[in-house]
Amino acid sequence: MVKNVKQTKKFEKKHLKGVLERRKVVQKIKQKEQIKQKKQAKKSQDDAFIKGPDGGKKPVHVKKNLGTAAAGEMTVDDFFQGGFEILDKKTKDASGKLGKRKRDQEESDAEEEDPSADEGSDVEFSDDDVSHDEVSDDEEDDEAVDGAAAPTGMTKEAMASLAEKDPEFYKFLKENDPEALEFDENADFSEIDELSGSEGEGEEPKKKKQKKDTKAADDENGSELTQKMIAKWKAQIEETKSLRAARQVVIAFRCAAHLNEDDDEKPQRYAINNPDAFHDILVLALKHIPEVLAHHVPVKESASGKAYVNTDTKKFKILSQLVKNYAASIIHLLGTLSDEPTLKLTISALEPLLPYLLSFRKLLKALIKTVVAFWSQSASTEATRITAFLVARRLMVISDKGVRETVLKAVYQGLVQGCRLTNVNTVAGINIMKNSAAELWGLDQTLGYTTAFGFIRQLAIHLRNSIVNNKNNAFRNVYNWQYVHSLDFWSCVLAEHCSPLKEAEAGKESQLKLLIYPLVQVTLGAMRLIPTALYFPLRFQLIRSLLRLSRATDTYIPLASALLEVLNSAEMKKPPKSSTLKPLDFATAYKAPKSYLRTRVYQDGLGEQVIELLSEYFVLWSRNIAFPEFSLPVVVALKRWLKDSRKKSTGNNNGKIGTQLALLVQKIESNAKFIEDKRNRVDFAPNDRAQVEAFLRDLEWEKTPLGAFVVSQRKLRAEKRKMMEDARREDEKKRKEEEEEERLGKQAEDEEDSDEEDHDDLAEDDEEEDEEDEEEEEEEDDE
Repeated sequence: MVKNVKQTKKFEKKHLKGVLERRKVVQKIKQKEQIKQKKQAKKSQDDAFIKGPDGGKKPVHVKKNLGTAAAGEMTVDDFFQGGFEILDKKTKDASGKLGKRKRDQEESDAEEEDPSADEGSDVEFSDDDVSHDEVSDDEEDDEAVDGAAAPTGMTKEAMASLAEKDPEFYKFLKENDPEALEFDENADFSEIDELSGSEGEGEEPKKKKQKKDTKAADDENGSELTQKMIAKWKAQIEETKSLRAARQVVIAFRCAAHLNEDDDEKPQRYAINNPDAFHDILVLALKHIPEVLAHHVPVKESASGKAYVNTDTKKFKILSQLVKNYAASIIHLLGTLSDEPTLKLTISALEPLLPYLLSFRKLLKALIKTVVAFWSQSASTEATRITAFLVARRLMVISDKGVRETVLKAVYQGLVQGCRLTNVNTVAGINIMKNSAAELWGLDQTLGYTTAFGFIRQLAIHLRNSIVNNKNNAFRNVYNWQYVHSLDFWSCVLAEHCSPLKEAEAGKESQLKLLIYPLVQVTLGAMRLIPTALYFPLRFQLIRSLLRLSRATDTYIPLASALLEVLNSAEMKKPPKSSTLKPLDFATAYKAPKSYLRTRVYQDGLGEQVIELLSEYFVLWSRNIAFPEFSLPVVVALKRWLKDSRKKSTGNNNGKIGTQLALLVQKIESNAKFIEDKRNRVDFAPNDRAQVEAFLRDLEWEKTPLGAFVVSQRKLRAEKRKMMEDARREDEKKRKEEEEEERLGKQAEDEEDSDEEDHDDLAEDDEEEDEEDEEEEEEEDDE
């Protein structure tokens, strides 16, 4: 018994896995063979149903016990009971494709009558006209099984007849191979031209005329795209909204999108050598193809903004291939463009196309990724960013929940990646991204709450890991621009959609308001993770984010203690040393260089930031009835710091900061007295919450003593920033001029060197000629 147990364990350890894998492989082979046999049976039954039991040709036989019977005369049970013979592929009945239409038979008869007729015509998409990604795995499997070209697929008539003839087999296919029952949309692209012809012509053209059109189309294949051809297509589209012309425009547009890309297997239909033709086909396709689609398959829009396209119509199923090719070409073209007007035109052409692409999720994801990439690139201009954002916003409005979630995640990911590099040149673009993206989270607040909660939770997890695993520079996962901008972005989102004005317009409380508390906790935790003077700029960045949130939502957030910690640090208490460094730009820095520590310029900058943020913090509550009690602890702390700073032995002796801070204390005390005077005149008790909240609500905050001081300080800071920006631009201009002069100087030196070399070469040539002449004269004298 023990021996058997040991053998079993040994077998399980060494051989069981391989045996199971081999069994799975054998089972898959058996299943594939069964599906192959069932497909062959299905084809034979369809042929028998369409062409009759005999079809005027030799029927296909299979073995049935001792005798044989025609495949069309057998039931499914009889067919699968006997062995199988290989169907005779030499006969026309076996080689005929499944679900061949009557029109195809007529065309084959016409080809037999006229063998010189060309195969590639204007009424069919050739292999070159469809994208490489549109061959499905099922079609590839059919090619491997049949050993021939992929079938054109079942038509609707063939599916209906199969369901009536053999419902059991139809049910089996529906359960095990549903894709086999989908009629092939690519089987007959000539329906696009038929639709165009039926609208523009009263009756079908004759066969001779079709042959002429076929030859004319073949002449165009592989030819050079000219402006004359484009003008012809444009006239047809403008006059009759011709689908035939639209199809040719899409083909030419794809050739333009894939310009200078060599593909020997599938050469392009048109060669584009003329820049004017390239420009004309781009403009024609981007401006007029959406108009053609809207004419033939109009978009219906509900009162809530949802767009609806009837995808069950015959026109949409025929035009779906054209839409996919057109959208794929635009996406590919965007990766090759750099000109701003062309980029803007190309991106804006995607907006009317969005309702038609809602059914094609794979293509839609590629489109979202491309649009968000242009929106988040630091090299993109403001106009390009806004155009890309409008496309994303339109998609948020018209799409369902799944697409909206994809858009929100892609936008947030693009924002995080786009703010990795933050400096004077990129900060304006980053602010545009944050302000524009914040609007998207208010379009669907239920979905916005879910996604925002997940992203804020990720930020909290990063912060917790940095606190728990405080080694190997783990804090750098938090102290970087991406983390700072993420917190600032969520403060923008909540400030925009949780304000009392927005809630009053909506008539209900915002669902995003529940995220204020976790965001504030994460921000305060990140602020105090590394409480050193090196990261005081980061603290100021996060305090500004919380001030924006507190101002917009009327939420009290305790920030005075974080600012007092800066004042009580060694950097602000000890006397500074003089330096010649430039003032640090706190708007584009989250970390101070070590060379700035203990310098006068850095201490002045910290003092200005603390005074500015304290004044902005207190002005939020300058009309509150409890302002005197609220400001008292901070006033006491500031007076104590001013007293210590004036000591000759231990104070920092910075008169500039002391003067500004004393002025702030004076304004806070004046505002406290102002509130006390107003409060003495009221006749309600503190427990009357409605009256307390309505206290001085009609008074503008700018008219309070502290509010007037803040307004004047803001004007001074705005003027100072403007002067700094002008100086920076002047320096940038001078630097570029110096670089240009240096480049021209080097170019002139290179030209002089080349001239000298040419002169030396000429002199050497002259010397050689003189020597040769002297030698010839000597030889003549000797003779």
